[in-house]
Amino acid sequence: MTAVTENDLKRLEDLIVSGQKAIESRLTNRENGQKAIKNSPLGEIKGDIKALHAKVTGLEKRVDDLNAQVNITTIGFLSIVGILVTGMLTIAGKTVFFHSP
Repeated sequence: MTAVTENDLKRLEDLIVSGQKAIESRLTNRENGQKAIKNSPLGEIKGDIKALHAKVTGLEKRVDDLNAQVNITTIGFLSIVGILVTGMLTIAGKTVFFHSP
């Protein structure tokens, strides 16, 4: 049989007290964290998100405009090339098929 001494009781009491202090400190830290979250400027964060969304929308519009401009340039270039090729084929056809003897 084991005998419980005063030292054992004292160590057990110290252990319980230190455990209570650790639990209390964690609870106060948790409460402070929750207060910090509740007191954080959520309106500012939402405003920042809206501003970022507006910037992204503006960038998307710029990219779309740039794509349209590139498409117009490509169509113009291909039109000019088509006209030149048609002219060269016309000249080649006239000299080959309709040449004067």
